[in-house]
Amino acid sequence: MKLVNIALTCLICANGCLPVFSQTASVHQNRNSQKNSAPGDLNTAKPTVIADSGGTASDTTPNAGPSSSFRCGPVARPSEVPWWKNTVIYEIYPRSFADATNSGMGNLKGITGKLDYLADLGVGALWLTPCYPSPQVDFGYDISDYCAIAPEYGTMADFDELVREAKKRNIRIIMDLVMNHTSDKHPWFIESRSSKDNPKRDWYVWRDGKSKDQPPNNWQALFGHSAWQFDPKTKQYYYHFFYPQQPDLNWRNPVVKKAMFDVVRFWLDKGVAGFRLDAINTLYEDPELKDNPTKPGKNAYGDPNMEDKYNYLLLPEIHAALRDLRSVLDKYPDNPVLVGETTAEDISRLVSMYGRNNDEIQLPMNFRFAYVDKLSAPLFRARIAEIDKNSADGWPTFLYSNHDRTRHYDRYAAGMANDSDTKDRITKLLAAMLLTVRGTPVMYYGEEIGMENRDPQRLEEVQDPIGKLGWPKEKGRDGERTPMQWSADTNAGFSTAKPWVPVAGNYKTHNVATEEKYPDSVLNFYKSLLKLRKSEPALREGDYKALNTDDANVLTYVRNKGKDTVVIALNMSNRAQTVSIDPASCNVTSDNASVLISSSPKVSGAISVRKLELEPFTAVVLRMR
Repeated sequence: MKLVNIALTCLICANGCLPVFSQTASVHQNRNSQKNSAPGDLNTAKPTVIADSGGTASDTTPNAGPSSSFRCGPVARPSEVPWWKNTVIYEIYPRSFADATNSGMGNLKGITGKLDYLADLGVGALWLTPCYPSPQVDFGYDISDYCAIAPEYGTMADFDELVREAKKRNIRIIMDLVMNHTSDKHPWFIESRSSKDNPKRDWYVWRDGKSKDQPPNNWQALFGHSAWQFDPKTKQYYYHFFYPQQPDLNWRNPVVKKAMFDVVRFWLDKGVAGFRLDAINTLYEDPELKDNPTKPGKNAYGDPNMEDKYNYLLLPEIHAALRDLRSVLDKYPDNPVLVGETTAEDISRLVSMYGRNNDEIQLPMNFRFAYVDKLSAPLFRARIAEIDKNSADGWPTFLYSNHDRTRHYDRYAAGMANDSDTKDRITKLLAAMLLTVRGTPVMYYGEEIGMENRDPQRLEEVQDPIGKLGWPKEKGRDGERTPMQWSADTNAGFSTAKPWVPVAGNYKTHNVATEEKYPDSVLNFYKSLLKLRKSEPALREGDYKALNTDDANVLTYVRNKGKDTVVIALNMSNRAQTVSIDPASCNVTSDNASVLISSSPKVSGAISVRKLELEPFTAVVLRMR
């Protein structure tokens, strides 16, 4: 095993060239792995912490080198299923998850302090939204240094401790990576805007205006108004798809791509398991700057409605860039993963993100599934079917909520129920679908306890710039980013200081400490499902087949792997339903089944699938022989 002396401090972000090294450390170019532990016993009260089937938990950090001179070529891949197919990803918004310093804002030490909870819950990877240095115009998605930790979240030593302690519990860390744009305070942009002849001028998209006081075209920023910002010093406009303080990088410049790939290597060398790619659709713009088509009406910011045809909807150049990025990851051991924030406009665009040879993004996030904002068996059936047998043979990824989406505890009950009991039943129903359908689930912190949205009540409360700009029609995203509810104590046990945004209203009843005490709580239902997923090969790797496809009320499907057969029935209606399942459709001969998990105590033990009676909003998971 060859050792290479390299440094752990990377100054890529300060100069945009090769890394500058300040300390020397020996880093292995391959790493040992420890064997997976055995699955936990379903009869125990709590799930056993295990490694994901098909993956390995490693005890040293890899090195493929911060630049090509340190790489030794492709790393041999094991033949087993990659870990990211069998795991459950859990998104953490660090500002709101756990405050270990009682500052009113979450931090990395807070996350480390909750790793035992996360291991007991049963998740296998943590996606951290950005915790890099940032002016916080877009709460971390405006990055001023890609190779450091923001002081408000802690230190690089805190990050290293988090990775190390997570690994001990067979939990991986996935970083959020913003490749489309930087902060306007990033050294790259400060140089770029200093003069027209600066070497970094072409690192960003600069253009002359059409005429005096007229931007280069009609493109609009996602967060309102023109996507072009005039720079008085150099008399040119720069392009920003998001806020003016988030200038877009010029990915047609190969030096930009190289600098960003060096950032990727920096974090992989630190032991991260992959990246969630933010706003990846926006990486390229039409080089001719053609105007976008306009549509009738105006948006929440008072701008004309527009089809973002030439600056958003997945320009073809993106695929070569993603293949190159994937090749960087593929040189590292342990199957690093790319999770993509990908378009939901149509299924073909989503599927294209896998790459023609499955050589781009392994897990494009399926927002077409997440945007089914009502309980509809036919709609969910269609969304699952279109990605399950996709033309790229890509592995599906499913989610309901994230830091930009209203929490699904509220969304799916809208217009159907306001009481917490019904909301809890609907949440359990959705959990059963998310954790039993074929694919990799992505959970959002707090969904396992039934956290609800807490939108700002008045303009003075708004933190999110989107809400400040669009109030009152657009209230922003503060409501889905409230502090994690750990207990019924002050501030939901998140911090002794005033939280950066108020806690949600249901924290007295929906919190970790309270729900752990009650077997039928939302939290314990999630734990049971996550534990079952680990113990049942059919749920991790089995085929998916829809059953009773004409049923408008109950979504029923079977998962098969060899002799293991699991049937899932989800009553998505507010009325009792009776379901009849033909055993032959499940490749079994007997109609006898045993209940593995049910959200209703009335469905338990041994039953016949010929007549399965389901209460409103009930989920049942059955084993058939």
